[in-house]
Amino acid sequence: MLALAGVFLLPDLAAAETITVQVTKLAFVPAAITAKVGDTVEWVNKDFVAHTATATDKGFDVKLPAGKTGSVTVTKAGTIPYFCRFHPMMKGAIEVKE
Repeated sequence: MLALAGVFLLPDLAAAETITVQVTKLAFVPAAITAKVGDTVEWVNKDFVAHTATATDKGFDVKLPAGKTGSVTVTKAGTIPYFCRFHPMMKGAIEVKE
């Protein structure tokens, strides 16, 4: 902590980021990503059909209509495998670090 003329400043906290995953040709690209707690993962559906990004533990279920985006903010550390409910062969994973 820093003090300046009697004012206490909080230490710099790392700013949350947005990590983008493309949904194209029936695949999540990249399929595996790393994020920090508080980051947002955004999926951009470039396909002509709808998809989802659904956590296998049911922690999130993001609907992705054709040509649209969807997102989720990750709130705890760990690995989150996910898939598309409409196309179960589409799989991805988010490794969330503190």
